[in-house]
Amino acid sequence: MAREFSRTDRVSQQVHKEIASILQNEFKHREPQVGMITISSVEVSRDLAHAKIYVTFYNSDEEKIKDDLIKLQDAKGFIRSLLAKRIRMRAVPAVHFFRDESITEGIRISTLVNQARAKDEAKAKDAPEDD
Repeated sequence: MAREFSRTDRVSQQVHKEIASILQNEFKHREPQVGMITISSVEVSRDLAHAKIYVTFYNSDEEKIKDDLIKLQDAKGFIRSLLAKRIRMRAVPAVHFFRDESITEGIRISTLVNQARAKDEAKAKDAPEDD
C-alpha cells in the first residue's frame, strides 16, 4: 500500500509546526521587538538538507519588515538548534527564511477588484436606462 504523503511532505509539515512554535515562544523572548509574523509555508528539499521557510509579516512598514527578516536570518542557527531538539531526525535541515508576499498581494488584488466593481455599479446606476 502506497503512503499517502511523501517523506518530504511529512518533514515539511513537522518543520512548519515546530518553527511556528519556536517563533511564537522562544524567539519572541530572545527578540521581543520583532513584529507579528506567521509561517505561511515550508518547502523541504528532496534530500532533506534545506528548508525554505516562507514568512508573512503583519506590518505595513517596509523598513521594519526588512529589519525583522534580517533578525530571522541572523538567528537561523539558534532556531535550527531548537528545531533539532524537537524533531527526531539524523540531520536537521538548514533553515532559510524568505518573505511571502502572496497574502498581501491577494489583498491588493481583491481591493482592486472591489474598486472596479464599485465603479461599474456607479456607472450602471448613473447611465440612463434604454427601454
